[in-house]
Amino acid sequence: MDYPIEFRRHSAAHVMAAAIKQLFPEAKFGVGPVVEHGFYYDIDIGRPVTAEDLKAIQKGMQKIVNQNPAFVREEVDIDDAIKLFDELGQTYKLELLNDLKTKGTTKVSVEEAQDIDPQNVGSVTLYRTAEFVDLCRGPHVTEAKDIGVWKLHKVAGAYWRGKETNPQMQRIYGLCFATKEELAEYEAMVIEAEKRDHRKLGQELELFHIDEMVGKGLVLWLPKGAAVRQQVENLAMEMEGEYGYERVVTPHIAKEELFLTSGHLPYYKDDMYPAMVMDDGTYYMKAMNCPHHHIIYRHKPRSYRELPVRLAEYGTVYRNERSGTLAGLLRVRALAMNDAHIYCRKDQIKDEFKRVMELTMGYFKIFGLENFWFRLSKWSPDHLDKYVNEPDNWEYSQNVLREVLIEMDVPFKEIDNEAAFYGPKVDVMFKSVIGREETMSTVQLDFIAKTRFGLEYTDEKGEKNGEIFVIHRAPLSTHERFMAFLIEHYAGAFPLWLAPVQIAVLPVADRHVEFAQSLAKELSALGLRVSVDDSTESVGKKIRNAEKQKYPRMLVVGDREAGGGALTVRIHGEPDQQEISKEEFIKKSLHEIKSRTA
Repeated sequence: MDYPIEFRRHSAAHVMAAAIKQLFPEAKFGVGPVVEHGFYYDIDIGRPVTAEDLKAIQKGMQKIVNQNPAFVREEVDIDDAIKLFDELGQTYKLELLNDLKTKGTTKVSVEEAQDIDPQNVGSVTLYRTAEFVDLCRGPHVTEAKDIGVWKLHKVAGAYWRGKETNPQMQRIYGLCFATKEELAEYEAMVIEAEKRDHRKLGQELELFHIDEMVGKGLVLWLPKGAAVRQQVENLAMEMEGEYGYERVVTPHIAKEELFLTSGHLPYYKDDMYPAMVMDDGTYYMKAMNCPHHHIIYRHKPRSYRELPVRLAEYGTVYRNERSGTLAGLLRVRALAMNDAHIYCRKDQIKDEFKRVMELTMGYFKIFGLENFWFRLSKWSPDHLDKYVNEPDNWEYSQNVLREVLIEMDVPFKEIDNEAAFYGPKVDVMFKSVIGREETMSTVQLDFIAKTRFGLEYTDEKGEKNGEIFVIHRAPLSTHERFMAFLIEHYAGAFPLWLAPVQIAVLPVADRHVEFAQSLAKELSALGLRVSVDDSTESVGKKIRNAEKQKYPRMLVVGDREAGGGALTVRIHGEPDQQEISKEEFIKKSLHEIKSRTA
């Protein structure tokens, strides 16, 4: 039978738990949900799980699969289940059952919901596999042999129910696929992901540094990383200029009143840094740019002739992220956002949204990004506690966004009840070259700013009109997240236009250093980013070092080059070198940079 992969993975988690139970009879079990590419189970055996333990568990799993027990479902009264797991000494399962019985579903997490049925708190379902019995709502495969191809992957620590005050358990991860080919393909992707890890490459290529003395999640951009970052910002400035944006700069802090007006306090307070009490009021570091931009929009009277007004800024914002959630550049505490806010009339929403989409797709083409789709997040009229109660605006704007996505013929999905509280949004979803799916950026429509900030314009009749709609957009996400994405996308080998060092000049011997430096000076005067390796290493070692640094172009200069002959050019990743005149090399390089060839 061709079972859904989720069935196989959930069943594999039970087989693993059964093997653990045989090896460690006193083991206590938490939850064992399906995750992307496999499964995990949180267990407590009174000590850390070792590599030898993993081998023994995997061997035990294979033994159970060979015996091929069935997955047997039982439905029992919740009190009988409590009695059973009490007798088995399964304290973690007891906690889940007691919470379910006394508190309903409010204490049930997504992972825990795979173990219990939140729709029926009067009874629960159990599944038996070999000697193991688990609290689980299923479904599963029929027999153990049906779980597919699996392999235990790794062990990590995990607090019970994600709370640091709870006991720490051992989380054993496993991989599970329907075929050996799928497993092999995934493992090859993991190896590739390790090579492309932006944290590893960021250190090797000297792009950025995070230091405990500065603070977790606070990125120090090194000269090479700052050069790449600047090219991304230059691109944004150039393209936003073509699309009619005006650039602004706003402070890193603002008074409490601003964030109370915007609605971010108190609802977003936990994600903001603590208040600073000054002699003239209480200030906060900004966690978002939009309130500042709203003030810029309303600082003077606006006419309908000015609309739309497009304000752009690479503004740094600060988020009070928990230290345990920080991850390289993907999740940080200081973020430079490719931010902009478009102030427009209702009848301008479609055109402006389409222009944002065109701009976004233009960026993707430049960077060679292809594996993406869009998610249209809509409101739900059944949950007015979550959304601004403007039904006409919701329906109008959602229809407009849908029309644009259809007209542009891009892949998208519609998701109900996931909009922002102030309007619908479109998330740009990417699957990276290492298989990680993530939200790259978001375009949001805002109904509420006009009311909170009194945004208005003078219409054709000379009357004040408060129907101003705001489009929030950041197509290049933050510098930090986008840089992580680019590092992994290019595996650190940036195209010529984006590379921190575009050309490495490598003198063959000491007598060629003076010419190498003169050549580098000439190239630098043309705007090229050049370095000279004037070390005493052999030219072969210099080439290997330049390859490790992934410099896109290398010029090896010796007697012939110094004497005015053609340049010897090496291209990163290519074994052969070529000879080309200096004039032709410069012409080709400048053209490639200007055209931003990926």
